Amino acid sequence: MIELEGLTKRYGEKVAVNNLSFTVRPGIITGFLGPNGAGKSTTMRMVLGLDRPTAGDVRIDGKHYDQLKDPLTYIGALLEAKAWHGGRSAYNHLLCLAQSNGIPSRRVHEVLDTVGLTAVAKKKTKGFSLGMGQRLGIAAALLGDPRILMFDEPVNGLDPEGIHWIRNLMKTLASQGRTVFVSSHLMSEMALTADHLVVIGQGRLLADTSMADFIAENSRSYVRIRTPQRERLLDMLHGEGITVVEPGAEVLEVDGDKAEAVGELAARHQVVLHELSPQRASLEEAFMQLTAESVEYHAHDGQPAGPVPQQQQQQQQQQQWGSDWRKG
Repeated sequence: MIELEGLTKRYGEKVAVNNLSFTVRPGIITGFLGPNGAGKSTTMRMVLGLDRPTAGDVRIDGKHYDQLKDPLTYIGALLEAKAWHGGRSAYNHLLCLAQSNGIPSRRVHEVLDTVGLTAVAKKKTKGFSLGMGQRLGIAAALLGDPRILMFDEPVNGLDPEGIHWIRNLMKTLASQGRTVFVSSHLMSEMALTADHLVVIGQGRLLADTSMADFIAENSRSYVRIRTPQRERLLDMLHGEGITVVEPGAEVLEVDGDKAEAVGELAARHQVVLHELSPQRASLEEAFMQLTAESVEYHAHDGQPAGPVPQQQQQQQQQQQWGSDWRKG
């Protein structure tokens, strides 16, 4: 378990993390989300004692990181893709970590096999691709067989097979009762992986809730309807007190989860439906809705920089999420 209480980090006048409190619990995958500059990487660094908090506290199973004996057996982490000496082989890199934490050398072979690097175990890491580097970093995180795993952008550089593998690996680790804390900018992948979400913006906590509740609370659900008998259906819906949004000449929208009610009404009155489909927002849409006012870096498409009107923020976020983001 990872516990943060009032965690704050200042760099001069800038507040990178602002009074952050939440708990990362075992047995589930907790996703850690936020726009660029939100303070995610700084928070993770403070968990590992790499940055010292200005105020507040963070504990790993009730202890500070520097109080852990053989810390790799408590918490494994992937923060940087190439945090190793390029002149060492993958095997020797992991062996050094194992020896410094009292971990048997046989464990090196086990984790190399787990991440699929056995064939290149004796090759120098300076020749590794980004994807191979990610796998080596994940192997280092798994080396001590820890109860807590923390990953920052774990799918970065992985091919589709690798992404599928790491997703299933994290689910397996959580099913074993381990604590899994993962940060990513890939909303589609996070939607497939995380059970719970912690969302921050400008260093502050914005949400600490389940995936389903987060989407429900920060997005709109509606029913999309197409029919050749539009006016007749409109009259019937109004007669039932069902509010209809009319976005276009051929499409009607009804707010909420009313697909069954609309379908039954149309059937009773023999109204033909060409489409009756419940629509739910994606995690990305819900995320952008919540964080619209917390985005620090705005693209201007070549236009002079200046204050960004609130109504433009969601559109600009969509542009940002389509590009390679820098780590927050």
